[in-house]
Amino acid sequence: MHCSTPRLVIGLLIWASLTSSCGRGEPDRTVVVYTSVDQVFSEPVLKKLAEQTGLDVKMVFDTEETKSTGLLNRLVAEANNPRADLFWSGDPVRPQTLIRKGVAASYAPPSASRIPPEFRATDNSWIGFSARARVLLVNTDLVPAEDEPRRVEELASPRFKDKAAIANPAFGTTTMHLAALFSRMGSEKAVAFIDRLKQNGVRIASSNGEVKRLVVAGEVAVGLTDTDDAAVAVRSGAPVRVVYPDADGIGALLMPTVAVLIKGAPHEQNAKRLIDQLASPAVERMLAFADCAQIPLRPEVERPPHVGSAEEIRAMKVDYQRLAEVMEQIHPFLSAWAEGRADSKPPLIQPSP
Repeated sequence: MHCSTPRLVIGLLIWASLTSSCGRGEPDRTVVVYTSVDQVFSEPVLKKLAEQTGLDVKMVFDTEETKSTGLLNRLVAEANNPRADLFWSGDPVRPQTLIRKGVAASYAPPSASRIPPEFRATDNSWIGFSARARVLLVNTDLVPAEDEPRRVEELASPRFKDKAAIANPAFGTTTMHLAALFSRMGSEKAVAFIDRLKQNGVRIASSNGEVKRLVVAGEVAVGLTDTDDAAVAVRSGAPVRVVYPDADGIGALLMPTVAVLIKGAPHEQNAKRLIDQLASPAVERMLAFADCAQIPLRPEVERPPHVGSAEEIRAMKVDYQRLAEVMEQIHPFLSAWAEGRADSKPPLIQPSP
């Protein structure tokens, strides 16, 4: 009896260990990703990374109807009991809400060491990679090379009267672009510009994709859109040219996609592994060659001819946290402006130095 007791204890300990392991199975490789990047582009990337890392990547996508706020609101609501491990955002502005509300954690992925500092948070609360840019798409059948616009403000010039288009400024990247202009120019000059646009008969389209369609069809001569939509037109062989605006001035607005580690992530180490891969040169290359034609932020990353180089594009200097605040301030005014209402006054925003 005395001899068997230690064996019994050891046996019980082994059994407990085995049953505990059986309950857990293999080491948990789960990582839950919430993403507002279009599913057609983000899903192949995440599936590829799952294969390469052996992680079990659970993906939750925003719907087209709620892309601006859907998952963002969900992340804030779940802050005290997080279900997501990381957020992959289609732009650098919306994650600022997570940072402001204490939902984001700090993490500096080693793979991102060559990402330019202007596309990373100084406190490592977000890391940017693979950007889109705001560009002018010009119909070359309608606009000779010597007359093509070089600055966004030229859309309000007489030669483009009733021949220019922008997407509804109350939504999406057009709101972001105007917020950047308000930040750089101040309210007075920015409002004067968009009022000149309206007086010049600018066409307000439903989306950036619609702006692209109008330019390709020759219904307008020039449109303000994103590089992913412009790339579709270029690849189709349409008579168009892409102009990165304000190369001799404030520059074009670059909008990187952004990875954010969620504070209290249930699978934190797995999330960090995935962020390391997301922010890698390999993923930047994948997204450059994908239909979204995103711009690698590292100059050494290979890209197709129709994708611009971040090194060659003069990028607008932007504080994304301030941009988020300005977007919130100007949204009611832009909505009223787009609808032709005069019941909202623009907020007073001073130009940045």
